Amino acid sequence: MSDYSKALQFYEKADEINQQTLPSNHPNLAAGYNNIAEVYRSIGDYRKSLEFCNKALKTKELALAPNHPDLATSYNNLGMVYHNMNDNSKALEFYEKALEINEKRLPQNHPDLATSYNNVGAVYNSMGDYSKAREFNEKALKIREEVLVPNHLDLAASYSSIGENIAFKASIIGYLLQQYRCVVRKYEKIGDYSKALDFGEKALKISEKHLPSNHPKLATSYNNIGLAYDGMGNYLKAIEFYERALEIDEKTLPSNHPDLATSYNTIGQVYNNMGDYSKAFVFVEKALSIFQKSLPPTHPLIKQTIDNIECLKMMNTCTKQ
Repeated sequence: MSDYSKALQFYEKADEINQQTLPSNHPNLAAGYNNIAEVYRSIGDYRKSLEFCNKALKTKELALAPNHPDLATSYNNLGMVYHNMNDNSKALEFYEKALEINEKRLPQNHPDLATSYNNVGAVYNSMGDYSKAREFNEKALKIREEVLVPNHLDLAASYSSIGENIAFKASIIGYLLQQYRCVVRKYEKIGDYSKALDFGEKALKISEKHLPSNHPKLATSYNNIGLAYDGMGNYLKAIEFYERALEIDEKTLPSNHPDLATSYNTIGQVYNNMGDYSKAFVFVEKALSIFQKSLPPTHPLIKQTIDNIECLKMMNTCTKQ
């Protein structure tokens, strides 16, 4: 029996006793529902998690004032589950309800308020609205820089989020330019990559201090720094950090995980930018192999990767003539 199964078993026993002995609006019932919901969320059963999050919310709404902090916690929990399900509109709806309560009830520099800002920013980031994401992430950062010690992990998370906002906003333009590079082999430096690099390095410094060397969040930091160097045209440094991320991914992810394919594909694109088409071909082929095993055959990433391979073959042929 896994630890999650054991936890669920005991939480359900507690819930059974609570339901027999407590009134329907008792706070302990809501706490029990939240515990069960979190286990289901942790194992990826988001439908069951939503069921118990909603039970907790209903119980609290019967007992608490509309602007009670515990209601904000329930709204936040629901937002988290919807975000995990990639239902960004519902996630934003509940995160904003939590934020509305927190802004009214908490001091302006309270860490929980920073968390609410960060959550809203994360959803905007998922929606591709990087300007709005950065607006909320910077509000979170302002609070955290004021109240947290300089090497706190939440501070690292804020630096990382802002770095991602800047870098990924620019990378959209970079991706479009990449299609032209295949033919004309020209590019322009785009985006505020130097600032992205600054925040990325701050996040990395704290993460390296606190996290084990193969932690996935370290891979994210390395990728973000690689992306910044990539955008600045410093491909050797980009490769260095992308390969650090890849080393972690290869140790921690299943061999057919799409994120591993993304790492291979990213490195392949940098080699493409450098004009080393044979190396680029090796990495992009690895990416395609994983995408074909892990994604539906009609997924656009598969077609895009096949097109990239054909493009690399063409460029490699041209350089040999």
